Amino acid sequence: MDLPTTNVEFVPEKIEEGKGGPSFKCDLSDTTIVHKLAQVFIPGLATACVDNTTGGMFRSPTSVAVDTRKEMVDYLIQRSESFVAESVILEGGPEAEASDHPYDIISHFIDDFASSKRNFFSRVSGWLLSEKREDNIDDFVQEMEINGFWLLDRREAIAQTLLKNVDFKNAFHCNMKFNTSEELAAHVHYCSFRSMSCTNEGCNARFCASHLDNHDSVCPFKMIPCDQKCSNSIMRREMDRHCVTVCPMKLVSCPLYAVGCQSTIPSCMIEQHCSDTIHSHLLYILQGIHKEVSEEDLKRRVEQLEKAASSSQLAEARDLRSLTSKVKDLEAKLGPIEVHIKKKDSEEKLEISK
Repeated sequence: MDLPTTNVEFVPEKIEEGKGGPSFKCDLSDTTIVHKLAQVFIPGLATACVDNTTGGMFRSPTSVAVDTRKEMVDYLIQRSESFVAESVILEGGPEAEASDHPYDIISHFIDDFASSKRNFFSRVSGWLLSEKREDNIDDFVQEMEINGFWLLDRREAIAQTLLKNVDFKNAFHCNMKFNTSEELAAHVHYCSFRSMSCTNEGCNARFCASHLDNHDSVCPFKMIPCDQKCSNSIMRREMDRHCVTVCPMKLVSCPLYAVGCQSTIPSCMIEQHCSDTIHSHLLYILQGIHKEVSEEDLKRRVEQLEKAASSSQLAEARDLRSLTSKVKDLEAKLGPIEVHIKKKDSEEKLEISK
């Protein structure tokens, strides 16, 4: 049996205000919670239908879906309307510590309804713990969604009513009342529960106005300043890739890391670093070429190299290979390095060829 393509089911009517009081009530609610609630209706209905027809030869989940849906809505409305009174009675009891969040409350109602629809076969067998049951429920959920059996806007209308019934703290819906339609219209324009769309290009998120700041702080499409303080603004979801690939402020190792310079600097400042540390870089190069020469002699050789070539000429060599080549060319012009050997109180000067 195919599911009906029509979408007719009970939708709670709005309760009119009594005479003598404000008759115009704001009906706005937290759209995020309403949508989240609407999403759990179909899995709950599928569970009830599957468990209710388990083991039946002439009944299938499809055959009972329409009636079970109406029963479920009636049950949820009744439970939600009596929720506040029940909460007062149970105050201080074992259920008093249960969550007072509307989503948790209504999800609990749905679980209770699904449990009440289990037939005898479901209750006495291991069916409730089987993987086949879960597969059947998932399949029936997909079947209902494909056939448009219970459209989202209809579910959201019911979810909104349930939310208002259980949200006794008025944390997720507006409870403002007004004497005229003009007053209501003026309020709706500024109500914290009015629906909004994200203005960031590429983002399709919708939320109530009270969630604007929260969404803005996490929206993946928002353009924000670079985390590494470069001059660019980057889409939040692209920030990690930017910081490790093209950001001019990403930290990199000095080009002479292999021969001793352990500095890490922003990639855009490599040239400045090489210019500022040319003295120590030359010393690292010479230590690799003249491994047996003392540091003091190598420092004197660095001074000779710096006199033989300008700092700008040496700084142009921005990697290990080019700077090593430059040093060897200069040493060829300067001749053998002078090595000072201390012997007792005198000092002998030797020349060691490269």
